[in-house]
Amino acid sequence: MAIRLTPLVIGIAGGSGSGKTTVANMIIQHVGAEKIAYLPHDAYYKDLSNLPEAQRHLINFDHPNSLETSLLIQHVIQLKKGQPIELPIYDFRVHCRTNQTQRIEPKAVIIVEGILIFVEAELRELFDVKIFVDTDPDIRFIRRLQRDILERGRSTELVIQQYLSTVRPMHLEFVEPSKRYADVIIPEGGLNTVAIDMVVARINALLQEANYE
Repeated sequence: MAIRLTPLVIGIAGGSGSGKTTVANMIIQHVGAEKIAYLPHDAYYKDLSNLPEAQRHLINFDHPNSLETSLLIQHVIQLKKGQPIELPIYDFRVHCRTNQTQRIEPKAVIIVEGILIFVEAELRELFDVKIFVDTDPDIRFIRRLQRDILERGRSTELVIQQYLSTVRPMHLEFVEPSKRYADVIIPEGGLNTVAIDMVVARINALLQEANYE
């Protein structure tokens, strides 16, 4: 596939457990994986290998300062210029970056997904389409609880403690206010097939207008 013009950059934000990844995956499925470069903001958590493991668990991972957003911005710009990037691979069990990376080639569409991607003005300005996935707090918490236990090896007590101490306060301070920057708000995330169909149709129309091959 030849990329003839600047890629279409889509930002997908929303609270933890809102269904952002599901929405991203549905867009990828309907538009075509061969056309999309996918960059999760989670991959850009700062490496904490210099800290004792016990101290790593005390970090506020829901604050913008916990992420190396400058590198994400650099990578989006590189992809827009037609240059491949090396996406960091983060180990959530030990809160450290691994020594491995994933090579991401330039594509017609770049999807950036994360809870805080609309908070940073420099990153936000790179998005052609800004989507906010809006899901009720109780649903988001249940999803986060299930994910962190099954995928990240956390205990129920630790998930609840983290939710009350950082996740909820940071959502109210940063994530929820950033919703005002969205072009499209999708209630109930991936369950909202009508909204997904509309977004996919719009993306395909923009690609057709740009005359991508």
